[in-house]
Amino acid sequence: MKVAAFLFSVAVLGWGQAPPPAKPAKPAPPFSQSMMQVKQYSQAENEAIVAKFKTLRTTDIMDGLQAVGLHRVTVMDQAIGPMWTDNEDFSHVVYGVAVTLRLVPPQETPPNTEFQDNADFSKWQQVWSKRNMGGAVGAFLAPDTVLVIDAPLSADNGYCGSANALGWKLRGVRGIVTNAGCRDSDEMWKERIAVYQRDSTRWINQGTIAVESYNMPVVVGGVLVMPGDVIAADLDGVAVVPRAKAELVAKIARQIRDGDNKGRRSMYEKGGMKPDFTLK
Repeated sequence: MKVAAFLFSVAVLGWGQAPPPAKPAKPAPPFSQSMMQVKQYSQAENEAIVAKFKTLRTTDIMDGLQAVGLHRVTVMDQAIGPMWTDNEDFSHVVYGVAVTLRLVPPQETPPNTEFQDNADFSKWQQVWSKRNMGGAVGAFLAPDTVLVIDAPLSADNGYCGSANALGWKLRGVRGIVTNAGCRDSDEMWKERIAVYQRDSTRWINQGTIAVESYNMPVVVGGVLVMPGDVIAADLDGVAVVPRAKAELVAKIARQIRDGDNKGRRSMYEKGGMKPDFTLK
């Protein structure tokens, strides 16, 4: 009887209490998300790190990358090569920090129209560009940068040519590295704009390509490139130095270069060869 009374009293007390609060629902995951975080560096930081790589060969840098455990995964495939070479002054050699750009094929085609003059053609180009070629990547093309473009070769799109690339060069851009190519090749060579590409490309942007993003992770030549990574390119290929490892890679690569130059300088002397800038 006492037990029954006790249970009854507990039940009565329970009737007056509020139910326990419901657990808050977990927030829904974002519909779209980039999982890799990018970091912005100051212009002074960029110029300081690039200075440590200048005059190094890509082979020195590749050896340095191997020394820190980044063998192969930071060297673009050999299909990415120079548009032109300068065997006297090596003006095709590139050092800089990556500004990245991703171009994709659009999900639309140009109108099946026969324009009667370039004025009408230009109006259509302007409409296309406003819709598909936006973005502020140009604001980050500064001294000691390299524009790294992830673009489909199949589009045969010449995003960079002798006019816009010359403008970038005048702003201090050291070169262009792309999964696809650039156009106006003869003039690009004449203007000494360093380009590393798979092949020359020809068509205009309008009707062939759209800007997907800039200063985000891209893959060029089979290698991940993050904005701010150090890019070095010469006849031996294109090396990508992750920014977090750049100081150490530059230090080791410089030691390798200095040791090699010491031996080469001795052989120059024995061979009666006049020292050149490669020994500095």
